[in-house]
Amino acid sequence: MTQSMRARWHAHRAEPAHARGPVDTSRVKEIVGASPAIRAVLEMVARVGRTRSTVLIQGETGTGKELIARAIHAASPRAGRPFVPVDCSALAEGVLESELFGHVKGAFTGAMIDKRGLFEAAHGGTCFLDEVGEVSPCVQAKLLRVLQEHEIKRVGGTGTLGVDVRVIAATNRDLGQQVTSGKFREDLFYRLSVVTLSVPPLRERRDDIVLLATHFLRKYAAANARAVSGIAPETMALLAAYDWPGNVRELEHAIERAIALTTNPVLQPEDLPPKCAETAIPSDGTAPASPLSLRGVVSGHVRRVLQEARWNKKLAAQLLGIHRRTLYRLTKRYGITLKQRERRSETE
Repeated sequence: MTQSMRARWHAHRAEPAHARGPVDTSRVKEIVGASPAIRAVLEMVARVGRTRSTVLIQGETGTGKELIARAIHAASPRAGRPFVPVDCSALAEGVLESELFGHVKGAFTGAMIDKRGLFEAAHGGTCFLDEVGEVSPCVQAKLLRVLQEHEIKRVGGTGTLGVDVRVIAATNRDLGQQVTSGKFREDLFYRLSVVTLSVPPLRERRDDIVLLATHFLRKYAAANARAVSGIAPETMALLAAYDWPGNVRELEHAIERAIALTTNPVLQPEDLPPKCAETAIPSDGTAPASPLSLRGVVSGHVRRVLQEARWNKKLAAQLLGIHRRTLYRLTKRYGITLKQRERRSETE
């Protein structure tokens, strides 16, 4: 690394004083949720955001790993600098190498000019490597050099370029298992996983489904100029009971589809994809022996919320996102009888 490059590196390396202050959570509003599981993730984001550490985000497809990466960047002293995402699974090895590290003129057929790579574009900021478990051994070796030496070499080039980039990686694979099987470099794994953050699947944060569904309803109703004002309790019960194998992304698509196709002012069960009703699961999280009826799903959901609220109808209605009069109608329709001792103890 030349003297000028080192000066550039150390200039960007110095963290401003505000890095030691409180985190600006207003920059991460896109992460919707209030469950203990997602709050724990956001607390980790706040802590790790102000450091320089490399972060490995683990989680199933559709859990919002890029949103978490963006939240870490927003909580960091680099917030005003570039955030450059790269989908490592979407590009062939040669193309990915050129995209990440750039190339020089004549490096390969079609390389008509020098081109800077994404690490150069992210200088001073953050580079997010999504699906890092998909990269080839050759690219793994070059990534290790970036993390160890803070420098890159363009494809076909002879010199090195210094870069100041924070790397956040994400994967839905078990990288530890890939290390054991020889598919992923052990030294790179340890460099990437200085801090490991696991994003919970939606089935482990069911308390957030109401908030997420309402958020997506407002988003797509406004985007499509549709006069859809809410989600019926029966519909919300189905959403809360479904297992969501595609996680938040699947829920978003389900609401977007419903908004596009519905003729109702409030989303009804028939507006949802059929599988949401056909494969709904009980509140204890176990798989059903056979598909549950709509009546069973709705009554079970209402009863569970009432139990969690200790049969306080005011609190239960708030948790369900409905008016208390609607809750009265639901308990009557589905034969949910409040015990006298619990009625006397509740606060109206």
